[in-house]
Order: sequence, then C-alpha cells, then structure tokens
Amino acid sequence: MNDSVIEVSHLAKSFNGTVAVRDASFCVARGQTVALLGANGAGKTTTISMLLGLVLPSAGSIRVLGQDMVRHRHRVLPRMNFSSPYVDLPRRLTVEQNLMFFARLYGVAAPRARLGELARDLDLTGLLKKPSGQLSAGQKTRVSLAKALINDPELLLLDEPTASLDPETANWMRDYLKRYQAQGGCAILLASHNMAEVERLAHEVLMMRQGGIVDRGAPAALIERYGRRDMEEVFLDIARGARPPGHENATLPVLEPRAAASPAIDRANPAAKAAAAR
Repeated sequence: MNDSVIEVSHLAKSFNGTVAVRDASFCVARGQTVALLGANGAGKTTTISMLLGLVLPSAGSIRVLGQDMVRHRHRVLPRMNFSSPYVDLPRRLTVEQNLMFFARLYGVAAPRARLGELARDLDLTGLLKKPSGQLSAGQKTRVSLAKALINDPELLLLDEPTASLDPETANWMRDYLKRYQAQGGCAILLASHNMAEVERLAHEVLMMRQGGIVDRGAPAALIERYGRRDMEEVFLDIARGARPPGHENATLPVLEPRAAASPAIDRANPAAKAAAAR
C-alpha cells in the first residue's frame, strides 16, 4: 500500500523565462511532517502554490492523495487545506461568519458543531462575534489555523503556523498540531523560518536554493552532516551556498526523493479560484 499523500516528480516552473522551481522531487507520507525551507526567493511559495492547484507546472507532475493535481484537483481540494497568517480573511465578516462560510464551502456535515469544537480548542470562543479586521496578529494566526482545520483535512499546508504568537501560545499550538496529526494521520507540509519549530515538528527537511532541492534529511541528520549546533546554522550555511564538511569542492546537487514512509493563478479553474479564496 502506498502511504504517500504528496508525490512530486521533476517539478519545474518558469515565469517569462525566469526559473522559480527546477526539477524538484519529493514525497510526504501519511502522518509525516516535512519542512520546506529556503531563503526568500528559493521557490517555496511557488511550490506550495502548485501543490494547491493555484499555479500550473511548466514540467513534472504532482499527485496529491493519489490524484493528478493538474487534471483532477477538484477531487482532492475538499480533503486538504492551507493556513497562512499573511492571507487575510474578509475583514468585515466576524470570525464566526468567516469560519461558517468555509465550513459550508467544504461541505462540513455539522458546521456549527465543528466550529464550536475548534473555538474551544484554539481559544476563539470570545472572538467569534468580533470582525476579523479587528483581530490582533496572534488572533489572526489562530483563526487562520481554525479555518485550515475546519474540514478535518488529510493534508495540511502550513505557512509560518505560529507567526506572531507569544512563546507560550506558540508552544501550545505546536503540541496541538502534533496531537491532531497523531489522532488522524494527517500529512503536513510546513514552511517556516522558525528553525526551533522545524526541529520540533519535522520528520524530514527539504532545503531549497535557487529553485532546487539541494539537501534533505531529518533535522538531526542535517545538523550532524554540516557539523553545526542547530538548524538555524544549517539554514544559513545552505542559504549561503556552503557544502557539508568534506564536500567543499562539490556542487550542491539537486537530489532525488527517498520513498515516503507571487505566482499567477489559474483563474480559469473554479477549484483553483475556491482555493485562492482560502
């Protein structure tokens, strides 16, 4: 049985001759958290946008939950979700109205019960009647995560999930995500610049540079490979083009995957437009 939730093979994307992603291949298994890391402009956002079906690849293939995301994305969008504190919900709608809208968009069977459950879990009960435009940055982050969990997804794409949260709340949020994953086997693709968060949550790390995946491995393995103390030092090494000790004269490769244990939107596709609203 194939446990891969995401299967990406030789993925590439160019915009007007500028290469954003080059020959990227990786898998994310059920119950696995994979961190996609890289400096600004490394290709993370474009990769995530292609996984969401918002951007069409120039080459390569993406399969999510067994479906081709170019031809059949509408079959899997209801089973996945996305969270980013940098994507605003409609500001005039209350938190409750926003979450109810997305619950109905995803066809949640008992939307009010699910909203109530998430409000209790994420400490949103006192915010439900508040317009989304009046929320603090930390409150927006929690509401964004509630939106991402409203349909009990099998795949979560998370962009900076604990941004703007105080350390105690961020710690609680990471524990919550780990519990959610343990209960249902959700696969998580995580983009974060918080390296302590990556060390805590990620089973595997994909390091991107200039559009390609140049190294990968468990956080502890990467730290050992580069002879560093933590993932922040590894991140800086790779962002600056450094090689692991003993490989200083080698060119950083674009690696093939191991088996899994502001881009233009495709506006012609209704499923893509629905995802863009998220």
